[in-house]
Amino acid sequence: MKNLSSWLIAIFAFMFWGFRVVTTVLYSMGIEFVAEPIDLTMEIVLLFLTFICICFIAKRKLLPVTIYLIAHCLYYGYYLYQNIMLIIEGTQTLNDYVSLLVALVGVAIPLAAFFDVLLDKNRKAHPVDKQTDWFYKNEQYDRKLDERADKNQYRTL
Repeated sequence: MKNLSSWLIAIFAFMFWGFRVVTTVLYSMGIEFVAEPIDLTMEIVLLFLTFICICFIAKRKLLPVTIYLIAHCLYYGYYLYQNIMLIIEGTQTLNDYVSLLVALVGVAIPLAAFFDVLLDKNRKAHPVDKQTDWFYKNEQYDRKLDERADKNQYRTL
């Protein structure tokens, strides 16, 4: 993760995950908050799945980011569609607008993470870390070290 955009996507994903954790905990305690979970059981499962998948955003793995995108699109996509229909019909409340915003962010962050990992040129061109390749896969360095080691003969008393 060398790009600023990758770091920002990961930070926003963790911030949104933290917001959903707080929302879920407050809802389960019976305290009113700005937003509330759609389904408490699925929200908890999604929180655990999201935490694991966000950790793999930094590793630039495509499969966990794809799972992250599919899970969030299935969970928040229906909610997004439902809130848009309420706004079109004109029977919306303030909570519907907040839910629409939360669902929109819940779909936008995984989509951005998916395209960030998918379009990352370094992941495809250099699947191995460049910081260690110079040492482990450099035969010239090994030859120079061997030649230098053969010429260094120290006198002992």
